[in-house]
Amino acid sequence: MTRHAGNRGGRTLTAVRSLLAAVTALVAVGAACGPASGPDPGKIDAVGAENEYANVISQIGGPYVSVSAIESNPNTDPHTFEASAQVASEVSAAQLVVQNGVGYDPWIDTILSSSPNSSRKLIDVQTLLGLPNSTENPHLWYDPTTMPAVAKEIAKDLGALAPAHASYFNAQVTTFDSSLDTWNDDIAALKAAYAGAPVAVTEPVPDYMLQAAGLDDVTPWPFQADIMNGVDPAAQDVSLEQGFFTQHTVKVFFYNQQVTDSLTDSLLALAQSNDIPVVGVYETMPTPGYDYQTWMVAEVAAAQQALADGASTTKL
Repeated sequence: MTRHAGNRGGRTLTAVRSLLAAVTALVAVGAACGPASGPDPGKIDAVGAENEYANVISQIGGPYVSVSAIESNPNTDPHTFEASAQVASEVSAAQLVVQNGVGYDPWIDTILSSSPNSSRKLIDVQTLLGLPNSTENPHLWYDPTTMPAVAKEIAKDLGALAPAHASYFNAQVTTFDSSLDTWNDDIAALKAAYAGAPVAVTEPVPDYMLQAAGLDDVTPWPFQADIMNGVDPAAQDVSLEQGFFTQHTVKVFFYNQQVTDSLTDSLLALAQSNDIPVVGVYETMPTPGYDYQTWMVAEVAAAQQALADGASTTKL
């Protein structure tokens, strides 16, 4: 598979200019011809850049929204996603757009700057959380504090777009927040039983959740960042990571199932050959069969099984 490229999804200036020109043309065509298929009549047209955000929009908006998820393919690298004509049309027509930010989905900015709309609502999760551009880990949805804030903002924006249904959207936020109790309780239980347990990762996909659970991610940050950005890690960092498995230093190996290369594959094989349990993690929500909450619960359950029983869950 294609590895992550650039600084957390950033493109070169030339590539961005090319994309901007292409999107401008696509938006013009879309305006003249109209999208191939529009949202349901009477519903708010919303887009989630990643399917986990689209899922939360759907939960808050219920029957009053028509939601599209742009990035939902578990076999592609979200950091290097490029917008198609259909994507440009969908995003430019949306009344509400939710993006992650932190350099993870810059193509959204390119599309929106080419199709300004003063009535469009945009939720940039990075901005919502007050995170600086220097934030190293862009996988914000693994932080238990992220989605409650996003859900609240979604309800606010949907209420502005459809005031008659504002009370419904607010009630859905209450329901959503309550539905996260299982995940939060499971994280707390994991922390109570295994705080300080050493674990390794290929890259920082689950790091926020591991921190919340009090687990000790011993993989050096430069190694994680290099793998995330498609850069060859330093030899000493690779050797250190390998030693975690051969010396049985770590209790669990958290492996990004969505984007792999020969190095990460070799680390997976090394962990398995040394009986280190493996937990597969994802950047976009595995579908079908999951919503945001059950996905997060499943990841914590897999971590618990790995720590308690030495059982691997390589794929959800």
